[in-house]
Amino acid sequence: MNYMNRNMAAMGISANGAPVSDASQILQALDQSSFALDDVTLYLDTHPMDRDALNYYQYVKSLRNQAMNAYIDQYGPLMKDQENSTTSWTWVKGPWPWEGGND
Repeated sequence: MNYMNRNMAAMGISANGAPVSDASQILQALDQSSFALDDVTLYLDTHPMDRDALNYYQYVKSLRNQAMNAYIDQYGPLMKDQENSTTSWTWVKGPWPWEGGND
């Protein structure tokens, strides 16, 4: 298992990109990848030519997108602009992430 697959598994995403079934694990993966993305973004603000940092940015951006998509696919949108239904407004259905009940 390579470095990226190990990190994805640790963040709640399987090696084939399939999400894990536990909402709290997916949210933890989203939190971790969001933190890493913010951190590397701040670094790139002062080191814009650092190719390793640019590669890492792309890597954590991909992890964050995968975690976000895994959550949306299984539990619905976390933000209003992620609402994709064309038949009804599902944003208000089900428990909110902070209310629990999704795991």
